[in-house]
Amino acid sequence: MLYPEIEPYDHGKLDVGDGHEIYWETCGNPAGKPALVVHGGPGSGCSANVRRFFDPARYRIVLADQRGCGRSTPYAGEPVADLSANTTDHLVADFERLREHLGIEKWLLFGGSWGSVLSLAYALRHTDRVSEIVLMGLATDRHLEIEMLIRGLGAYFPEGFAKFREGVPEGERDGDLSAAYHRLLMNPDPAIHQKAADDWCAWEDAMLPGVPPHDVFEDPAYRLCFARLVTHYFSNRAFLPDGEILREAGKLAGIPAVLAQGVLDTSNIVGTPWLLHHAWPGSELVMLDDVGHTVSAASMQDVLIGATDRFADR
Repeated sequence: MLYPEIEPYDHGKLDVGDGHEIYWETCGNPAGKPALVVHGGPGSGCSANVRRFFDPARYRIVLADQRGCGRSTPYAGEPVADLSANTTDHLVADFERLREHLGIEKWLLFGGSWGSVLSLAYALRHTDRVSEIVLMGLATDRHLEIEMLIRGLGAYFPEGFAKFREGVPEGERDGDLSAAYHRLLMNPDPAIHQKAADDWCAWEDAMLPGVPPHDVFEDPAYRLCFARLVTHYFSNRAFLPDGEILREAGKLAGIPAVLAQGVLDTSNIVGTPWLLHHAWPGSELVMLDDVGHTVSAASMQDVLIGATDRFADR
């Protein structure tokens, strides 16, 4: 069961350079075990509901909106946006700067989907700053995983994919759809970039069976921000060497980890959960039969809260 709703006891904006400021907030017990929530997307921003996966009496819960999204500035949902200083290296460095700013020695990482990739990338570069890791909706940096989301799932959801493919110029439909969409999304003409955002987000909903439509997609500016950042990272293949995380995962052997995955999650098609678990000595993989790519299922929430409860006093 989720913990009761809470409000931050502190929040602010941190200047991380390149003209960017990231929004952060801290909730729970100021003297509690530090935990960083690494949100997905890329570009979804943090949800207040994620605070409820931690015991507020025992955790100092840190939430941060990654560059370009949520309450961080500049916002990628403005009519014109510059994403040149928005890469995985930048986001990892931002977390380190935030950790130092908040005076935290080590923290637990809690993330899902893109948040899994970013948590793993951070942990591999700053292993001595990570106490435990809790991940769900598992993903790494393999280009195959990104290709599955862009085009591979088209065979499973043909109607949605046909509409998605038709959203780009005919001559680009057999190429990298994420790059084609990104060009449309970065066009300063609102008629062009907003339609591209709408089409991209419709595909996001179509390829997540059993998951309620994203309520946040009702906001056109959010759709534009989200689609721009997702296609920016997808078309650049997460700014990471293909398969680096799985090759290096053995270095995380000393970090306790719970990996939670729904059997109905489409990332299972390319074997990501099994591969990550077996590359990471000591990690615990929990597979949930009735769950897709979501944290709203009660069984998923039980696993995640069970993990944070178990790690709280460690």
